Amino acid sequence: MTGSLMERLDDIPKPAWIALLVASFILFWPIGLALLIYLKWSGRMFCSRHGRYGHWSGPDGREARREARDEWRAWKRRSRWGGQGSGNVAFDEYREETLRKLDEEQREFRDFLDRLRAAKDRSEFDQFMTERRNRPPTAEPPAPTPSA
Repeated sequence: MTGSLMERLDDIPKPAWIALLVASFILFWPIGLALLIYLKWSGRMFCSRHGRYGHWSGPDGREARREARDEWRAWKRRSRWGGQGSGNVAFDEYREETLRKLDEEQREFRDFLDRLRAAKDRSEFDQFMTERRNRPPTAEPPAPTPSA
């Protein structure tokens, strides 16, 4: 019974699955969500007729998945500098020392810029106060006289 049901489900074309999924979301979203989960879990989404594991399935499917996973991990190790070393201890020590020096120089440069901004702000403020003190007092306009 289950085998024939699965065969019938496999015979449903992909556009029909998409239409059914959209209609189920429109009519009652929990059914649409359940259908989406089923399609993803069963491998019918994105994999068409390739079964649960898509194009990785087959007699050597497990080995192909393992090779792909190993290639991905090797690429990640080669592409990033943090975390794991290069395998050369001298180079790793040199890299760590250089990165530490760069961090220290960056911190010193930020401190320098902060001091520079503070000095500029202080000089602008002092100039403003000097101009304000040296400004001649403005005569107050005479009070308007009431007209009778």
